[in-house]
Amino acid sequence: MEIQSFTFVFVLLTVVVSIWAFRDRSIYNKLLLYPKAMDQASEYHRFISHGFIHADEQHLIFNMIALFSIGSYVELFFKGFGIHYLYPVLYLSAIFVAALPSYIKHRNNPYFASLGASGGTSAVMFSLVYLAPWEKFSILFIIPMWAILFAVLYVWYSVYMSRRQSDNVNHDAHLWGALYGFAFTFLCDPTHGQIFTQQILNPRF
Repeated sequence: MEIQSFTFVFVLLTVVVSIWAFRDRSIYNKLLLYPKAMDQASEYHRFISHGFIHADEQHLIFNMIALFSIGSYVELFFKGFGIHYLYPVLYLSAIFVAALPSYIKHRNNPYFASLGASGGTSAVMFSLVYLAPWEKFSILFIIPMWAILFAVLYVWYSVYMSRRQSDNVNHDAHLWGALYGFAFTFLCDPTHGQIFTQQILNPRF
């Protein structure tokens, strides 16, 4: 049976696992992206598992609002191209790819660890920017927002928090995830590039 909403599945799974990790520190430690501990294949699951836990409730809510608000739109576009199942590939691979720079940079740093769905969420967001930058969606069905404006605000927040370095959230993954999501969607449909340029030059206000 075909899954109708991968976005709903990812949000539900992330909420459940994150709450579990909030209550059980051992689960939190097993799923965390901790490069120093990833010296054997049995620990490589951390490249993906860290995307399903969060630092606190605020971090979880922020990422899941972004994913829930935008993911369904991107799913529809992928489904329209006849490549619906590439959407979960985009999301999961983005979590992995966005974590790689930090893993390489901090692989010998015993004090570095990170977590969160930021890489996947950013990838989905910038996939929508490529497909329909002026698409208007509603955050929690209340606040109307253009995709490109939300993306800019999201990146600004990521850069701001990255400079503060006040938590274990890998805010740099937001930026890598964004680049990956845009590139992934471009490779899926490179002919849309011309349409993207036209859309950017002709905003829909």
